[in-house]
Amino acid sequence: MSEKMATPISFADILKMLPHRYPFLLVDRIVECDDKTRIVGIKNLTFNEPFFQGHFPGDPVMPGVLQLEAMAQVGGVLMNRLNSRAGQIAYFLAIDNARFRKVLRPGDQLRIEVVFQKVRLGMARVHGIVTCEGDVASEADLMFGVGRD
Repeated sequence: MSEKMATPISFADILKMLPHRYPFLLVDRIVECDDKTRIVGIKNLTFNEPFFQGHFPGDPVMPGVLQLEAMAQVGGVLMNRLNSRAGQIAYFLAIDNARFRKVLRPGDQLRIEVVFQKVRLGMARVHGIVTCEGDVASEADLMFGVGRD
């Protein structure tokens, strides 16, 4: 990449931008962000994640809907950086073209990349991809309402 990435975003700064808290905060850190079109977050899965206790006992698997939520949270950080408005909530409005390709289990590290596509009429569209060990686990197009209180 020719464009230099901004400094990674710390967990403390993520907490300033997102309203989510344990057990629903699904991003541990941001490792890349250009403050314009692209952001990459990391989520480390441990057996202690509350969802693994019931999904599925004896065969723990991260639910696909939580993979989408992780994409949305990383996208929410990007929306905050685009608008320079830390703490403003980017409301999740739609999911299109969601695909799940790999089962995610305790011990996996998710790399969550979100790329800004466009904004129109107060709505922003992004494309998210979750990878694990270089393989695509899931991807989707997400839409957010921005600038709402």
